[in-house]
Amino acid sequence: MKLSCLQENLNRGLSIVGRAVATRTTLPITNNVLLAAEDGRLKLVATNLEMAISCWIGAKIEEEGSITVPARLLTEFVSSLPNDTITMNLSPQTKTLGLKCARFEARISGVDAKDFPPIPNIEDGITTKIEVEALRLGINQVVFAAATEESRPVLTGVDAQFEGSTLTLAAADGFRLAVLKVPITNSVSQKTEAIIPARTLAELNRLIGDQEETVDITLNPNKSQILFRLKSVELVSQLVQGTFPNYSQLIPKSYNTRVIVNRDDFLRATKTASIFARDGSGIVRLVVTPGSESNPGKIAVSARSEEIGDDVGEIDATVEGDDSKIAFNGKYLTDVLSVLKEAQVALETTSPSSPGLIRPVGADNYTHVVMPMFVQW
Repeated sequence: MKLSCLQENLNRGLSIVGRAVATRTTLPITNNVLLAAEDGRLKLVATNLEMAISCWIGAKIEEEGSITVPARLLTEFVSSLPNDTITMNLSPQTKTLGLKCARFEARISGVDAKDFPPIPNIEDGITTKIEVEALRLGINQVVFAAATEESRPVLTGVDAQFEGSTLTLAAADGFRLAVLKVPITNSVSQKTEAIIPARTLAELNRLIGDQEETVDITLNPNKSQILFRLKSVELVSQLVQGTFPNYSQLIPKSYNTRVIVNRDDFLRATKTASIFARDGSGIVRLVVTPGSESNPGKIAVSARSEEIGDDVGEIDATVEGDDSKIAFNGKYLTDVLSVLKEAQVALETTSPSSPGLIRPVGADNYTHVVMPMFVQW
């Protein structure tokens, strides 16, 4: 293998694939990155066996070949080099990769590319495309609600249902549920469901940062792996096996009280209350009072701690129905209010012991359910 490429291109490529390098592993080669000079480009690949990221960068190839070298060592060395041309030379006998840039030189001991785990090649199956903005919105508004504990593996993933020209994403951790419908540009002929690891979607969100075109999605026929193809990057991930809970049963169909508030005001009041809620199990109390002809309706957002003190913030609201009281974990409220883009949100409640429903006003494609906390009023 003999090639030359720009330091900034190699540095960017290594930072892209670096997130898929295994950290704790029983297979040492997954700490390495695969370099392959082929088809006039340099291909970089990293995998942690759950997810693999491949990236192609422009390079002048004199001799094709491949090698794997320690990812962290190579990344740190390349990032410290000046912005100049890097030449690479592989000695096939010693498996040593020589790098040269300006007046810097290094030799890195590698491992044969044949020992690197094979990256799945997903060509068949369900294929579709999605606009970058729709995908970004879907990831931002859903992924945070997925479980982080492994006790119920299906809840660490995001349920993705492809049907017609719509993709429905849902995540739940037992205390909250986020459901969003986004359009896909290529309709699928049959309804298909898969559970994508939340970590995979979080990485995908990072990768589509500067992507402007659509993202191609391919789901293999036996629904064990999914491929996301960007302009010069591919991400392949294992899917979570199992059955996602039937979440439609968890979404309340009616309400006794509906409150419409300014999202920014509600978020500020919740964040302020959360400061006092830290020592009080994170409990934030909401008291809704309907308005009269002379006074607007209001919602009081409060928290109290036996040791620290208490606070209350009032915000104007349009209230439909009865007055109500309900308490939530402040973090769950802050999380959902932070990802919504609309200026106003609606909170629908039935009783202090029933789930609350949060929706953006003016958009009917997003639903967020939060379980209440039981408190002494």
